[in-house]
Amino acid sequence: MEAYAGQRFVGMDLHRRRSVLVRTTAAGEVLERVRIVNDVDRLAAVIVRAGDSPEVVLEATYGWYWAVDALRAQGARVHLAHPFGGEGV
Repeated sequence: MEAYAGQRFVGMDLHRRRSVLVRTTAAGEVLERVRIVNDVDRLAAVIVRAGDSPEVVLEATYGWYWAVDALRAQGARVHLAHPFGGEGV
């Protein structure tokens, strides 16, 4: 499935020290699931595998600012999801 060339989507479950990123196709097929230590360089190394301008969704949880900045620096379109519904950023 890694040969997939279409739009990619990434869901990020952000926690204080570690996060889980799931990269999928437009149809929802999982391309990669990875757990990382929260670090700008590590996040950049993983998100680059999502191709140009991936759509990334993460929850508006405590400390999300650094992740949004790092993702946007890599060209991602970031969607900040509110835990009770709706969307921000």
